[in-house]
Amino acid sequence: MVDIKEVADAANIIVNGYAFTKCELGFRVLNLNNTESAVVFAKNGEILETTMDDIEIDIVGNYLAKNRKYMED
Repeated sequence: MVDIKEVADAANIIVNGYAFTKCELGFRVLNLNNTESAVVFAKNGEILETTMDDIEIDIVGNYLAKNRKYMED
């Protein structure tokens, strides 16, 4: 089982219940309200892995595009 508090604390940003975390491959996104829903985006925005449906992927992809500047070092 996923420890939601641990994931949230480690996240770079949280937007509307989605925890965005930078990783070696790009960005990991976890839906904190449904921890079975996750996606990994490459640095170029390509989807590498997902358990999300297409609509949710589009939503979090837009969140990432709008908030990526807050995740830069």
